[in-house]
Amino acid sequence: MTIAPTRVQRLVAGDQRSNRRWGSPLRAMAAAALMTVAVGYADAAPPTAIAVGDSSFKCLKDMVKVRHFYVDNLQGHREATRKVAAKGKGRYPTGSVIQLVPGEVMVKQPKGFNAATNDWEFFELDVSKEGSKIRKRGFADVVNRFGGNCFTCHVKARPEFDFVCENDHGCDPIPITRRMLAALQKTDPRCTKPDPLTDDDQHALKELDEVLKTMSAK
Repeated sequence: MTIAPTRVQRLVAGDQRSNRRWGSPLRAMAAAALMTVAVGYADAAPPTAIAVGDSSFKCLKDMVKVRHFYVDNLQGHREATRKVAAKGKGRYPTGSVIQLVPGEVMVKQPKGFNAATNDWEFFELDVSKEGSKIRKRGFADVVNRFGGNCFTCHVKARPEFDFVCENDHGCDPIPITRRMLAALQKTDPRCTKPDPLTDDDQHALKELDEVLKTMSAK
């Protein structure tokens, strides 16, 4: 007895005939689709980091001073960085460099490089007459000589300030006065012609030394 093929059997048979006829075009279409997906993943890859080395950093006096800190840009866009700093809020352009003291610096990597730090990379430097040596670098794990975590401090800045800490930006206050900072900035050993220290600067540095001893002890 002959059993008539079911609807499912006829559909399967039809699919098999179609595959034999259209197999090559279908495979080509599938390959093209996979290539499209692969390109999409490539586009989503993290951006390439800016190359930062010892020679990337310079004497503070060779940077641009804005209020009480110094800025620069490793990609040549110093004026764009200065404008954001002068305005006091906004996203800093890629390549921006911000320094408050000779031994610590933050550099803006390309957008999307590290979401946790808003793309800022933190550096601790050893500075001397010979120049700068990178002692530590990273994102959320850089701890300075006095036990302070850079990320833990800067992450408290309100979003409009792009991780930059000033007195009214939301960051925890530090026991270092502007007067102490100004005196410390004058001691940058990388500068060939440093500004002379006044008597008040000398007193401020002595006060700063006591503060740093306390911070180190903690």
